Amino acid sequence: MKAIIPKGFGPIVRLAVGERAKPTPGKNDVLVKVHAASVNPKDWKLNLSLARAAPPVGRRLVPPLFGDDLAGEVVEVGANVAGFEIGDRVYGMDMRLRTASLAEYAVIDQRRIARMPANTGFAEAAAAPLAAQTALQALHKGRAAAGSAVLIIGASGGVGTYAVQIAKQLGCHVTGVCSTRNIERVRALGADAVIDYTAGDYRQRTHEPAGVFDLVFDVTSFETPASCAALLAPEGHFVSTMGHARGMAGTLLARRRNASLIRVESWTADVETIGDWMATGAVRSIIDSTFGLAETQQAYDRNRTGRARGKIVIEVVPER
Repeated sequence: MKAIIPKGFGPIVRLAVGERAKPTPGKNDVLVKVHAASVNPKDWKLNLSLARAAPPVGRRLVPPLFGDDLAGEVVEVGANVAGFEIGDRVYGMDMRLRTASLAEYAVIDQRRIARMPANTGFAEAAAAPLAAQTALQALHKGRAAAGSAVLIIGASGGVGTYAVQIAKQLGCHVTGVCSTRNIERVRALGADAVIDYTAGDYRQRTHEPAGVFDLVFDVTSFETPASCAALLAPEGHFVSTMGHARGMAGTLLARRRNASLIRVESWTADVETIGDWMATGAVRSIIDSTFGLAETQQAYDRNRTGRARGKIVIEVVPER
């Protein structure tokens, strides 16, 4: 089958389409014909970096696996699989080793997927699993609930666009932080207020429209509980992703009791919850750009700029 593999060694490694054996599902797995996948910062920060460090001979022994998110059609089921059948349109992701979804076929555990909403295309479904579950699980970790004042730093990116919409579904008062060019987009997602971070140091303000926040969710992972202390209510929560060393270290070392990192895990129940919202139009995938499988390197390069407005999707089977 066709799959994304690294070519070259060290800093000159590029991602290209190559041949790899078609995977075989285990007893609890399904084999999916992949129609679409998506790109996340973890892809180039972790796995591409590992591929660059590994010599070509090492890659032959332990082939790097690219791609977490997928949406596609079930073509084979393991002996213990219940609830999924050949022909089902499914979406999901697996963070344990990686889904290896940048390929024509991928194996994934039945506990990590759900059926696609009937009104959702493969590209929109493939954009959601990692980013939307990160947002959902971070909001739960930060005790977001009806009436909570939530600040989302990085509201126009992949995780941020879902976080704004999901927080509204939970009944929160949502303030998004983004650049000038993304203000109207974040408002259109349902944010009650939007802060333009280019207009000044918002972290030192306590008079923003939503007041002092019960939860600060830093999608960018650039901030820390200390840098956002003026924004947090006395018992407020600070939750950060694990994208950058500064934010990770600052959160782990924080003296604030309610400071934590989010490490996303995929579960059918969460994928189904997101799918229910997508089915009604309450949550939608914001797609920045779409690439073909052979253009995976360009997709990674686009994600690396940090300027993507929403998710970057790779169509393994182009949608008509």
